[in-house]
Amino acid sequence: MESHSLCWQCVHPAKELFCPDCGALQKPGSGLYRLLGLTEQLALDPADLQARYYELSRKLHPDRYGRKPPVEQQFSEEATSLLNDAYRTLRDPVKRAEYVLKQHGFDIGEQRSKNVPPELLEEVFELNMALEEMREGDDSARPQLEEARDRFRGMLGDVDAELQRDFEQYDGGRDEVVLGEIRGLLNRRRYIQNLFDEVEKELSGSALSN
Repeated sequence: MESHSLCWQCVHPAKELFCPDCGALQKPGSGLYRLLGLTEQLALDPADLQARYYELSRKLHPDRYGRKPPVEQQFSEEATSLLNDAYRTLRDPVKRAEYVLKQHGFDIGEQRSKNVPPELLEEVFELNMALEEMREGDDSARPQLEEARDRFRGMLGDVDAELQRDFEQYDGGRDEVVLGEIRGLLNRRRYIQNLFDEVEKELSGSALSN
């Protein structure tokens, strides 16, 4: 809610989702954190987030507003939709980080080439050859692809650990330089995830066809 908002029903100042004077549901704002009663932070407690989501879901459920004025019924539907979006976004560390970066003006997806793991550059060509062999029915490349898949899984775990450390660092100082580092890690993660998915898809498809 905006600081200058007035309650549609009693015309008293209503900065939050529910009017403090008459209790009427207000038109939801666009901020995902604010909707859930949270300040912006990257390191969230999943259990606390889930508890907030369930509590607010019960309060906003359209069934509770069947006998309310049409405007409040509409706000209930809008707030429920936004709440579901907020929970889907904030419970996922990657989506949460992307959301915060966008809120601070960072263009997600830039500079991917600068964040490619250097140790993978020489391997990508060989990996593509192994994938092509598997697609042509040569199962001898399977061990190489399984090893690559396991390595990518480990690299994803390493990136996630780095992200968590940067999340905590950002929350402690709100330094946008750290947000830039997080964007680089997200680009790195995306690159590795794409490789992992491609290998996993080929291994799974080959196993089903045998």
